[in-house]
Amino acid sequence: MKTLHAVVLCVGILCARAYGQPLLSTQPKPQPQPPQKTGPGSPSQPQAKPLDSLARAKALFDMGNPKQALAILDRTLDGDSKNIQARAMRAGIRESIGLGELARQDYDVILMGHPKDARALHQRGWLQLTLGNPVASVADFDRALELNPGQRPHHWQRGIACYYAEKYEEGRKQFELHQTVNSQDVENAVWHFLCVSKLEGVEKARHLLIQITGDPRVPLKEVQALFAGKGTEEAVLNAAKSPGQTDAKAPLFYAHLYLALYYEAIGKPDKSREHMLLAATDFSLSGPMGDVARAHRLLREKKR
Repeated sequence: MKTLHAVVLCVGILCARAYGQPLLSTQPKPQPQPPQKTGPGSPSQPQAKPLDSLARAKALFDMGNPKQALAILDRTLDGDSKNIQARAMRAGIRESIGLGELARQDYDVILMGHPKDARALHQRGWLQLTLGNPVASVADFDRALELNPGQRPHHWQRGIACYYAEKYEEGRKQFELHQTVNSQDVENAVWHFLCVSKLEGVEKARHLLIQITGDPRVPLKEVQALFAGKGTEEAVLNAAKSPGQTDAKAPLFYAHLYLALYYEAIGKPDKSREHMLLAATDFSLSGPMGDVARAHRLLREKKR
């Protein structure tokens, strides 16, 4: 996490390689070639190779046809059930269109055959959280980090999973460790606050709030002030609504997400639900923090 919403460690097809085979979107775009002369004595034109099934599936997905892409991958896996690249791609597409349980089945199959695949463990770990299984999410992340311990300071996703799994001390330590590699991120300070508040109360969490001064994202300066006890809901929302934003939706998403988490921390569940509903619906974003908003609602509804 250089920033919580900007960097994801390969969650699904949208930002991952398909197990050793780079997806087409990761490859340099071909440059146009000058037309070749044809006619008597000119060399024959090479025939373009047909796309393989993975490339065709990826192309269809990119064109907005996930069902057709899945049909190709289904046929591929019917003929070769051990094709890890096809299964990983299918899991990513399934996840991207809301078929999370089916995506998890694909990751389960991959990990049955390759239990030390750290990437698959990471991907399934995040998926587990989005499906409302934070304890299983932490377990997958822990296994992934046993295999790749050098990633531990960077693994903010594990910290969020720890918060929802009520492993608050583990979450606190994770965010403190992440601070060593990402020192200017208000979101990291907020999640650390949330874990500390569960362990030692809101006042202690304010006292221990990590001071961030170099995060330029709107409205995170106001979010920092709010959690420090020096700001207001109105200031957060006004900053998010300020004119001149290149993306008007994203600031309001983050405003409502962190207002919801703030009100949860100070014991106002109704206000928390109100803002999280807006973060997960009207101002919903794709990507990991959008996933967090939706997972939060799912988990809190289970508790009601």
